[in-house]
Amino acid sequence: MKTFVFAFSMMVVALVSHQLFALEAKPQHSMNKAQSVAAVQKISLNTASAEQLALIPGIGEQKAAAIQQYIAEHGAIRNEQQLTEVRGIGPKLAAQMANYVRFDD
Repeated sequence: MKTFVFAFSMMVVALVSHQLFALEAKPQHSMNKAQSVAAVQKISLNTASAEQLALIPGIGEQKAAAIQQYIAEHGAIRNEQQLTEVRGIGPKLAAQMANYVRFDD
């Protein structure tokens, strides 16, 4: 009986320690696709595709299309302030987008 209890205890210890090590191995911070792209480099706002723009947090397909339409009608967007002229983009979103884009041609 002592052997059985000892073997059972060792099995429980092994399983618990395995679970603890598995929890420690998980990354503490995960990034979404847009954040990982932005961490590598900013995209050019004026030459980015609609798909690239839609990956920016807070920008979906409609705002990406609005940005491209604005650029087609008015030319390149040169700064964060001019970005607020795009329908649906206010100062807060423009400031957030500035972390992900460059305002060059």
